[in-house]
Amino acid sequence: MTAVDQTTLRRRRTGLTAIDRDRTAGGYTLFAPQTGEGRVDLVDIEGNSAHRWQMPVRPGRDAVILPNGNLGYNGSHATSAALYPAWDLWHGGDFYEATPEGDIVWRHEDIYHHHDAHWLPNGNLLYTVAAPLPADKAARVTGGDPRKDGADGIIQSDILREVNRAGEVVWEWRIWDHLDPADFPVHANFDRRHWPMVNGVSVTSDGLMLLSLRTTSGVVAVNRETGAVVWHVGPEVVAQQHTPVETEGGNVLVFDNGNLRTGSTSPFSRALEFDRSGRVVWSYADPLPMAFFSPYMGGCQRLWNGNTFICESAFGRLFEVTPEGAVVWEYVIPDFAAYPEPLAQFITGEHNSCFRAHRYPASALPWLKERAHG
Repeated sequence: MTAVDQTTLRRRRTGLTAIDRDRTAGGYTLFAPQTGEGRVDLVDIEGNSAHRWQMPVRPGRDAVILPNGNLGYNGSHATSAALYPAWDLWHGGDFYEATPEGDIVWRHEDIYHHHDAHWLPNGNLLYTVAAPLPADKAARVTGGDPRKDGADGIIQSDILREVNRAGEVVWEWRIWDHLDPADFPVHANFDRRHWPMVNGVSVTSDGLMLLSLRTTSGVVAVNRETGAVVWHVGPEVVAQQHTPVETEGGNVLVFDNGNLRTGSTSPFSRALEFDRSGRVVWSYADPLPMAFFSPYMGGCQRLWNGNTFICESAFGRLFEVTPEGAVVWEYVIPDFAAYPEPLAQFITGEHNSCFRAHRYPASALPWLKERAHG
């Protein structure tokens, strides 16, 4: 008698599941499985392994290829701050830069880091950290489920922090100095341990910083020089979104998770592009909308041929669509494992998830060709 595999996703097809070689942008796809114990994989357009790194710690979030060809890795700090029960699900705080050979050439630790980070062209690192919301500001937090508040009454909030190669803090921005919690209510059903939980950060070509606000649903743009919030797109457009990035035309592309979307009783995810006024100019949803849904994590990337690369994080599905919405490439991460304790108490089962994935042209990986012909 053959036992049935009890991991539902693994019973379905994994690895390369679809390819249109004439319409895909090609290139290489990088991802760091959340339960891969520090493995970072690079696969070619045929879904074959092109390179692998083994990092010292499991991922906190994602990995990227830096302009110098090295790997930038957002690892999970072994002794992070543990600010509230779910903190371990999304903290990082152990950053590494590694050569293609796996040699560590830089490390930075910050036990208060959570979610995203942005590796700057000058070598500095921009990332989010949690810090207690001042009592007068905490009193202005509205919405959410107060029954889930912590016994200590502390509400964590967010600071944007930049460090140089020496690990020195060279710039900080505190969100509560520029946003009033009363104007950004926490979604119903959420606890209020963390307001507004910045889960994505990037920098535009004109120097604005794009921040994604998870528990209130919204994206804000911040002027670094003045600290002012210059625009805000809220829950009338996005729902529990992640990873806002600028497109070549100056619009903003986000992974719109779809949890608690206004007016919707059946959640589904979208890749969503809007201009700075909040007007939606492009979107992708599955023809059967509920067939594409990640309740947490997620990312989108506009590719060099105009296609969009999407990471449906919770289910390890990485795919590419044309501007018309046709799927031309799909890869499902084939490796499954449980989260380590104590995370397995919060998120059960075996997973092939990753926070975010990235597509790169061969020109961004010159060392790969050199190694192949070495």
